[in-house]
Amino acid sequence: MKKLQMVVLRTAGRKPFNPSPAFDRDPELISTTKKADAYRGIQPDDIEIDEMDAIEHARALSDQTVLSVAPRMPMTLIKGVDEGRLDSGHGKAWNLEAIKAASNRYRGQGVKVAILDTGIVKHPALEGVNIKGRDFTVKDGEADTDFTDTDGHGTHCAGILLGREVDGRQIGVAPGITDLLIGKVVAGDGGNSEQIVRAVLWAMSEGAMIISMSLGMDFPGYQKALVQQYDMDPAQATSLALAGYRQNTKLFDDLSRVTVGHDGLVRGCVVVASAGNESKRPDYTIIVAPPATGDKFLSVSAIGRNPAGDFEVAKFSNTGATLSAPGVGICSCDKSGGFSVGSGTSMAAPHVAGVAALWAQKLAEGGPVSADAIATAVRSSVKSIPLPQADVGIGLVQAP
Repeated sequence: MKKLQMVVLRTAGRKPFNPSPAFDRDPELISTTKKADAYRGIQPDDIEIDEMDAIEHARALSDQTVLSVAPRMPMTLIKGVDEGRLDSGHGKAWNLEAIKAASNRYRGQGVKVAILDTGIVKHPALEGVNIKGRDFTVKDGEADTDFTDTDGHGTHCAGILLGREVDGRQIGVAPGITDLLIGKVVAGDGGNSEQIVRAVLWAMSEGAMIISMSLGMDFPGYQKALVQQYDMDPAQATSLALAGYRQNTKLFDDLSRVTVGHDGLVRGCVVVASAGNESKRPDYTIIVAPPATGDKFLSVSAIGRNPAGDFEVAKFSNTGATLSAPGVGICSCDKSGGFSVGSGTSMAAPHVAGVAALWAQKLAEGGPVSADAIATAVRSSVKSIPLPQADVGIGLVQAP
């Protein structure tokens, strides 16, 4: 049998890292028990790809410089429903009204954000935004500076997060943001978990305060690859794919704990991830999947409105998310330079990222602000809505 490709996330500087059980509960504990600057920030080059058999995998797990080991699993876009082009429109969109972002006094000025998706293209609603990007889907040695969006998904998400007003219509939640990082992590043939981890660490190293991603794990694709590329029978491939799924859940848990910015680690940032669109109500629901399962990430489900104007859970939205945001009938940028309407938890996630940017701006009025403080403000300010908590989490996100 061939060895499997594994993603190895190591501690910064390859130094042993053994936090006490109190680490997550009391970040101050680290500053009193560790020397200052004990670790440099974890960077994208702290990710390794190794081919391992079961014995080598077990050996890696016992290495104190290893935070996590998981198979390099395929990732795919959480594709929404394209509801067609919208060439003109005026006034305030229902989604911005629902989260109190329409004409908000806070607009995200001074907050750097990152979007990990299919890239971006120029658009009238994105004028004045300073964009720095990188293509994580290319092979080693190839140029990684072309992050053009050939799909349109990333551009649509960018418009929701920070789109400017066009022809009297506010497009984005935080239109005052001027610094945007674009990590192209999904191309025509998809992406993988290694690319996502590298992109998150890259965005953190570039100073992103908020990261938004609308991606999901391609479990069927991995099972199929094990059958076709490793000559496994379907039952064996399914068992191994399930084990890989669990290991990737831990990988993104460990990555999420890095992002909160405890002393000695890289500067913290708030990571927002869409819950997924695999549910089909009323027939069945699917629980949120990696990378949105990261313990410290904000996972987002989607809501819409019924004919009476009341909120309802989107039929496609996965369960178990942290909180919810508008994700049905959302107008934003399309790659042709016009506007289109789409639905999906992909559309919901950048709403939360935009609201996090507004809270970051507000909290910064009192001095330096931490990622934990931003995430806490986002969680504590949600609006309670009369829908099952399993479907909408703690509530509907609200701007300050």
